[in-house]
Amino acid sequence: MEIPSRFAIPDSISFEGAIELTQSLLAEVEQGHVSEPELERIITALVQTENGARGFFVTYLSDDRELMDEIGFHVVLGLLPAEEKVADLLTKNLAMSTAMILTHTRNQKPELAEGSARVQRRSTYLIRRMMSKSVDRQLMELKTSIESDGTYRDFLRRWQYDDEQRSAILHAIEHVRLN
Repeated sequence: MEIPSRFAIPDSISFEGAIELTQSLLAEVEQGHVSEPELERIITALVQTENGARGFFVTYLSDDRELMDEIGFHVVLGLLPAEEKVADLLTKNLAMSTAMILTHTRNQKPELAEGSARVQRRSTYLIRRMMSKSVDRQLMELKTSIESDGTYRDFLRRWQYDDEQRSAILHAIEHVRLN
């Protein structure tokens, strides 16, 4: 896979390094210096490691530039070869952003709620466009974990989501899968 040297991705990339690389990549895309096929190849290479995928998602999903929505299709194409690796992260991003919309709204922080809504909207877009069986399985595991007991039990406990947040997450899962 040919990737421009300025975006060479080491196997041992750190979370912080992945954030920096993604920020640079998105700035270069915005300036028109990265072609769509290059973007797709770089994303595919970046999300091969957990740190790379985490750093990519935290940057891409939360970036407030409209350009991020415009390149969504190419992000999907970059993620598809790594769907097994990104399924869990997409599922968690949908859950966390949905729960945080409520938290920020309760705390009367509309700007933070808006940022969480952006992450939720972009996560929903990626999940829908990927049409991935791996992501669907993870979403169903999350649903099972909320309704009874499942593999996301520890994740839900760690973040201490209340009943209203869990209900909102279930609604987000249904919304993603039905539309």
